[in-house]
Amino acid sequence: MMKHLLFAILVSCALVPFTEGAEKPNIVMILTDDQGWGDLSINGNRNLSTPRIDRLANEGVRFEQFYVCPVCSPTRAEMLTGRYHVRGGVFSTSAGGERLDLDERTIGQVFQDAGYATGAFGKWHNGMQHPYHPNARGFAEFYGFCSGHWGNYFDAMLEHNGEIVTGNGFIIDDLTDKAMQFIDNQTAAGKPFFAYLPYNTPHSPMQVPDKYWAKFAEAELPQRGTNAAKEDLAHTRAALAMCENIDWNVGRVLDKLDALGVAENTIVVYFSDNGPNGDRWNGGMKGRKGSTDEGGVRSPLFVRWPNRIAANSSVKQIAGAIDLLPTLASLAGVATTGTKPLDGVDLAPLLLQQKIKAWPQRMIFSHWNKKVSVRTQRFRLDAGGELYDMDDDPGQLQPVSTANATETTLLRKAVAAWKRDVLSELKPDEHRPFPVGGGETTQLPARDAVAHGNLKRSNKFPNCSYFTDWVSTEDSLSFDVEVLAAGDYTVDIYYTCAEKNLGCKVELSSGASATSATVTTANDPPVRGAEHDRVQRQESYVRTFKPMSLGAIRLSTGKQMMHLKAPEIPGEAAIEFRMLMLRRTPTSQP
Repeated sequence: MMKHLLFAILVSCALVPFTEGAEKPNIVMILTDDQGWGDLSINGNRNLSTPRIDRLANEGVRFEQFYVCPVCSPTRAEMLTGRYHVRGGVFSTSAGGERLDLDERTIGQVFQDAGYATGAFGKWHNGMQHPYHPNARGFAEFYGFCSGHWGNYFDAMLEHNGEIVTGNGFIIDDLTDKAMQFIDNQTAAGKPFFAYLPYNTPHSPMQVPDKYWAKFAEAELPQRGTNAAKEDLAHTRAALAMCENIDWNVGRVLDKLDALGVAENTIVVYFSDNGPNGDRWNGGMKGRKGSTDEGGVRSPLFVRWPNRIAANSSVKQIAGAIDLLPTLASLAGVATTGTKPLDGVDLAPLLLQQKIKAWPQRMIFSHWNKKVSVRTQRFRLDAGGELYDMDDDPGQLQPVSTANATETTLLRKAVAAWKRDVLSELKPDEHRPFPVGGGETTQLPARDAVAHGNLKRSNKFPNCSYFTDWVSTEDSLSFDVEVLAAGDYTVDIYYTCAEKNLGCKVELSSGASATSATVTTANDPPVRGAEHDRVQRQESYVRTFKPMSLGAIRLSTGKQMMHLKAPEIPGEAAIEFRMLMLRRTPTSQP
């Protein structure tokens, strides 16, 4: 471990390529969701074609061994902070466990403090309520959603800087439109920009426009997953179609940079957040999303910076999501001042092919669900403590623990030390209520509520769920919150209600304060999502929820429980519940 720490210190001291007085480079970072290393034609997949991403890779540098986390929110946390996700309190993908600790400094804050215009467009997945919200973590502009997955990708319910909006068309196209407008605006203003595009595909539900699906609907796939018996071909076809849509949108971004004349001074980064979300072709590697084996954590990484990073170059040294913050800051000549040491290292010397006497050996740790594996340049020690020679056996078929006893012992000790010194920082049982009043608006979605009585979630996966079967006045929802700013809050509730159930009363209370309203307008839309699904989903379908005012409630600061009840139900049921939106009255006094 001491060698690893010394390496981080030595590399962080490398000379940065940015020279004082030079124009700061723009940065575009594209992060895909559940796209495996093998989901690109440049990596040998003949089942699809990704010419624009391939071209991006060929015009810059390709990392041959780049590692992320087994699932979504931890990878995002590591990219944002340059530190292992457990240090930042991220232990889950929902119900609050995806929130990044507030004392962590993010890449958005680093670049915002350096004078950059910052924007994020897509899936945030590191906290919803201020001060966890992206607008409070260094991204002045945000368009997308903060949950782990979304229920519908066409004309979706999204948010723009805290306000609920309706998206335009297919979500990836829409996110790209907004990012390109941001790039347009900042270029016109002459301001360097950091545009973060965390796309949410090919994560399920498996939805994609017809023109992409048509190619794959009946396609024969020449390459199959390692475990072909488990491969769902319809799911694979949908994922590949979604990847080709991503490719088209990446091309649009690159064309926009060209059209604006800023491509030469823009660093473009492309990677994914974990292994593939299915047993499809992935270069013969063991593991998929959720696994700490090679196939679950190896990701593509391409970085292009014309005239600074050599085209058609490659980096063979292992690297990880933790390295992106220090590397991009170094390339841009931006200080990473913070109170906490980074786990990541500055890869700029490798990117720029600077002369290095010897690149020190390092270890990169992968963690999820109490399992830890570690990767060196040659070996991987898996979560069961078995050693594999990744040069000779990338599929992890034959352990070499006995034949390499010294290396096995060294890595087992390193994992034990990492668990003791790093994993011990994770406190999943720590009480962290959902904050209210940290920003102008606060969303309290069904995802973050606890049901009492007969109420049921629309699905076991909470991120995009809603509550149904509100049939008794004894039923209720509770929210474990901490009010950060006392005062009066107006409250909107997003609901559905059949006409036959009009007249039901809904009440929100906290302590001695309460506000209520009677539902007088029917909103009974059909369930949406199935009409766009290419394969049957596991997640919740959605409905079009309408906001209704519940009036105003006065809240005092501190930790408390909010309760949502239906004290009057004249019909068969009360509402179906999706979300509360609280807005602090600017003139209110504690």
